[in-house]
Amino acid sequence: MKSIKLILSLCFICIISIQTISAQDSKKDKKEEIAQQVRKAIDSNHYKLEIDRMLPMSGPSKDLTSEYSIEIKNDSVFSRLPYFGRAYNIPYGGGNGLIFNAPLNEYIAQYHKKGKVEIKFVTRSEEDKFTFHITIFPNASASVNVNSTNRQPISYYGKLSVD
Repeated sequence: MKSIKLILSLCFICIISIQTISAQDSKKDKKEEIAQQVRKAIDSNHYKLEIDRMLPMSGPSKDLTSEYSIEIKNDSVFSRLPYFGRAYNIPYGGGNGLIFNAPLNEYIAQYHKKGKVEIKFVTRSEEDKFTFHITIFPNASASVNVNSTNRQPISYYGKLSVD
């Protein structure tokens, strides 16, 4: 009777350890798959960052509930971002801020160790000149820093839309 209990216990332990190893392998495969999708999107120059948090230069960070994004399509940027902060020289009524479509200039994407990608580009809207610094991590999370000629810098956080 003791030997049957011992055998059943050993079988149970083996099954649990096999399931644990299998779960770890599937998590690792999922991470690698997402990292490959991130790289493929960046290489294609067609990707979208969905923004869910902003950090103004002065003031606390804010969670965003509406749909905000930055989309890169070939040689253009489609920016739909809110702006909170100090503006120095803008059109009467506040202007459009970071809501614009414009061509990209000086676009550079650099891959680093462990799959991190840093993207830098300059663009100009009708109102201002912007320098974007985007960091995209292998898990598709992203941070965006925007420097402007006529406004205080601002940061955003979100995720690369991976289909």
